[in-house]
Amino acid sequence: MMNPMAAWQDERSVAAPAAPLDARRLRAAFLDLYGRPPLLDERERFAGRGLSELVDEALAGETFWRNWTDEQLYYFLLIDNFHPADGKVEAIPKDLAAATIGVRDAIHRIAISSSFDRRNPGPDTFVTVVMEQLLGLTVQSRVRDLEIGKKLYDGGTGNFLGQTGRSQADVVNIAIEDRRMLELLLEREHERVLRATPDARALKDWTRRLERDDRDFATILREWFLSPAWEARLDLRVPMSNRMFVRSLFVDLADRLPADEEGKRMRGALDGLADARPLRSVLARLILDSGRSNVPEREAITDPTTWVAGVFERLLGRSATPDELATFVAAFHDPECRSTTVVYAVLSHPNYSTW
Repeated sequence: MMNPMAAWQDERSVAAPAAPLDARRLRAAFLDLYGRPPLLDERERFAGRGLSELVDEALAGETFWRNWTDEQLYYFLLIDNFHPADGKVEAIPKDLAAATIGVRDAIHRIAISSSFDRRNPGPDTFVTVVMEQLLGLTVQSRVRDLEIGKKLYDGGTGNFLGQTGRSQADVVNIAIEDRRMLELLLEREHERVLRATPDARALKDWTRRLERDDRDFATILREWFLSPAWEARLDLRVPMSNRMFVRSLFVDLADRLPADEEGKRMRGALDGLADARPLRSVLARLILDSGRSNVPEREAITDPTTWVAGVFERLLGRSATPDELATFVAAFHDPECRSTTVVYAVLSHPNYSTW
């Protein structure tokens, strides 16, 4: 069978050119692909180039698939103390990038990990989560399947979702082989990337493609990113998750990602609040005042107008309006104003916490 990743790579040279990556598209694309804004060298490398170039590079690399895997772990709530330490789960990004496994195999590795079992202890919880989160089924209307699944979990034999099983592992195996698993995965990924419920006919077509070879998911993702639907998605801003917000702060203010414990600590503090907005502002202020941000000192800025305009484009992915530019430049010229004050004001704009 032909490797679909190889076919996809061959098609890159004949793909229709995409719109140039202006500030809005560049920032949005990186947030969609990597769960963070572009680093300084990435902004310089991709500014003005086509979206297809960025998407092709992302889908061929481990960094994209690591972020994709993390999104799946968050979906299953396998974070913090439940984050899998299993070697096969840790190898998912590398194996997806090399196309040695597909998305069905990746989800299977997650669902059979010891972390998934610890996160969902006992037959009732485990089978319920498998049915609901893997297949999108409502257990209240599938009580018989739930009871049979619990029987399999305890080592009995039964017909679960139309397939014979006799173990806890079979509960997962049967669900993974069910086409509804692929349908649900495609549906939630489509909504995450394009902010829209997929067309029913298209969803069936994509599901058939993954049933033939689940490595074809990379090609489907490429089609989504280079479609008019992704351009339309740019106008549909949604709030950042706390994880994305913390990662964005570090990239935007320090040109690096947070260390694992650093990011975990900050994200955990935000996750513990019903309204994290005040603490988000505090975290932004802490990084700005740490002395380790990449914000230049006021005295080093020779052209305030150009600098303020650049801050808007870099942090918000858009140009400042004439009124905004005039207001911020006037504030900059106040002797009491610091450059970090200007940056903090932009970070406080509602657009910064959305993408």
